[in-house]
Formats: sequence, structure tokens, C-alpha cells
Amino acid sequence: MSGPLTGLKMLDFSTLLPGPYASMLLADLGVEVLRISSGTRVDFAEHMPPFVSEKRISANLAWLGRGKRTMTLNLKSDRGLGIALELVKEYDIILEQFRPGVMKELGLGYADLKKINPALIYCSLTGYGQSGPMSPKAGHDINYLSRAGVMAHSGLRKAGPVLTGMQIADVAAGSSNAVIGILAAVLHRSAGGRGQHIDISMTDGALAFNTFAGAALLADGNLEPQREGELLNGGSLYDFYATKDDRYISFGGLEPQFFEAFCKVVGCPELIEQGVVPKDLAKIKEQVGQRIKTRTRDEWVAEFSGVDACVEPVLSLAEALNDSHIRSRGMVVDLELPEGGSVEQIANPIIFSETRPQYHKIGEVTGTHTREVVMGLGYSAEDFEEFKKIGVFD
Repeated sequence: MSGPLTGLKMLDFSTLLPGPYASMLLADLGVEVLRISSGTRVDFAEHMPPFVSEKRISANLAWLGRGKRTMTLNLKSDRGLGIALELVKEYDIILEQFRPGVMKELGLGYADLKKINPALIYCSLTGYGQSGPMSPKAGHDINYLSRAGVMAHSGLRKAGPVLTGMQIADVAAGSSNAVIGILAAVLHRSAGGRGQHIDISMTDGALAFNTFAGAALLADGNLEPQREGELLNGGSLYDFYATKDDRYISFGGLEPQFFEAFCKVVGCPELIEQGVVPKDLAKIKEQVGQRIKTRTRDEWVAEFSGVDACVEPVLSLAEALNDSHIRSRGMVVDLELPEGGSVEQIANPIIFSETRPQYHKIGEVTGTHTREVVMGLGYSAEDFEEFKKIGVFD
């Protein structure tokens, strides 16, 4: 079966994580993705160990490059720019992650390219967006979450903001919104509309993640959320609790029936009447914590087995990747390596009944398909060798 987006073609000018993750999701769903990279500029994500292949393909490259072709181009050279412009004529979508103005300086800005391909969908993914006083600034995930107000009510009162184990702004606010924006633009174009420019800011996306707290503060300017002061950030019994073996369980039973079940299992039925936000929260949370400390994580898992109380163990990543539920959902896939053998990867999280994601090949070394792409444009082998000599692919 072909993926649901088969027939669409994307040029991916992005690096690191946000853009490559977005284009990987689209490649899994059938988009033909050609990654265009510098032949001399190092992409940090590609060179992080471990390596899974004799070709020095890192686990990150094998994953983020999944299903894509890759070529190198020196976009500052006239010939390199010319090849890029030829490709634009044949592709539906561009994804770029440079600072605002860089693509324009190269001659690859949206205003330039829509003259060549009016149907082009052009997505710019940056930290602070294409406009506004902060648009030229550099940043990373931690900076976007900070500017968006998210970290002001995340973490602990005594310890302050706490880093998470995944890149929330990069992936959830950046990659996901890029995919949503691109697909919405494709739908608009297919309904008779034109191509367009999509401006994705990871800070904008993170700001939208303030959800309930944001809605409340905009409605009542006095409701500034505080760390451990809200229903879902530690200001209730909805929380993590350490177990006897210094591991953790999570409790999320906000609804009365789940809270009641929880209290009965942990041996604190007297707490049921007060609810998940008791008056003396600190004292009662300590009481619950002491009860949880009397058994190991897995003993509590056994106790709550078959009980609807919204209690789950905090699994290590290795445990999660090998969890029977995760495996039953097909969330780990096995891909062949060039020299034989295979490597496991996290799968695309979207499941279709008719057009399942396709996992054809791991990501390959940057530039693997340069010759193939150039020859596909009608250039000869002699042309290709000449281009190499003059630095078109550096």
C-alpha cells in the first residue's frame, strides 16, 4: 500500500531536529523527500554516536533521514543555486530552517520561488518566527519554552524550572505545527487555492501550550499560574510518587471515582471525602507519599492491576520501548542496514486503516543521492564531474 501522501514532493533544507523530524513524519506517510545539505557544514545531529552501520551512519541519521534521499549543494555558488532552482520547478513543498532572510539572500526566498512555481508551499520553521523584534535571534528548545511562559509554572517551587527528557518546543511546537501547516496548505491548494508561505515559530507553538492557564490568565489578569500551585502541575494529589525502590508511580485520577479507587488501594480511605485537592495539601501529599514508599514500583503495579485509578509506573526508556502495549501497537519497527542486519527505530505514531506508514530504508550518508539527482535533471556524467571540481557540492 502507498502512504496517504504519496505523490507529494518536498525539498528539505533543514538541519538538527525540528525540520528533519517533520520531514521524516511526512516521508513515512508517502511524501518524496529530498534533503539538501551543505557538503562542508556539519549537522550535529548526524554525528552523535552511536553508529549503526559500517558506513558511519549514526542512529540519529538513520532515524531522522528515514525514507529520504539526500544530496549536497553549495547554495552560494551560481551553479549550485541553479540546480536548486531547477528542482523547485518539480517539487510541491519546501521546508527550511534558516534564520529569517538567509534563504532570501541565497536567492531562494518565497517571493523568488513562487515566480518559478506559483503552486509552491513554502514552510519556514524558526525559533521566533519571520517577524517581530526577536526574529533574528538564535535559540534552542529551552529558550523558546522560557520566552513562552511555560517554564514559569513548571517545575518545583524550591528548585525552580526543570528540564524535560524531550524537546517540547522543537518537536511538539515546531515539527508538529510544521506538518499541520503544510498539510492544511496542501488541502487548500487541492481545493483550488494557491501555494503559500507558512511561518512556524517554536515560541508561538510553546505559548499555545499554556492551555488552561493561558485561557484563565487572559480572562482574569490576576490568575498568574504558580509552580506547584495548579491542578496539573503539583498543586493537587495528581503527581509522581517515589516508591520503596526509589522508582516512581504516577497518579492522574482527577475524577471522583478514580480518586476513590486510588485511596482504597493505597490504604487511605479517609482521604476520599476531601478530594484530589484537599485543604491541607502538603500534609496529605506527604501522607500519601509515605504510603507509596512502603512498596516497590512493581508491587504497586500489581496492586493496581485491574483497578481503574489512573495509576501507571514511570518506565525507563528501555522498559517503554519493550513494553507489551507499545510493541502491540507497532511503535517499534525494524529496518535493514546496507551491509546486512537491521536496526530498530521508533515508528510513526499515526495509524491508518488503509494507508499505513511505509518504512523503506534508513537515513543515508549526506550526499548519497547527489549524482542521481543531478543526472535526473538531464546533466551528463561529464557535467557532474565538472561540478565536483568547481565546488558545486561543497
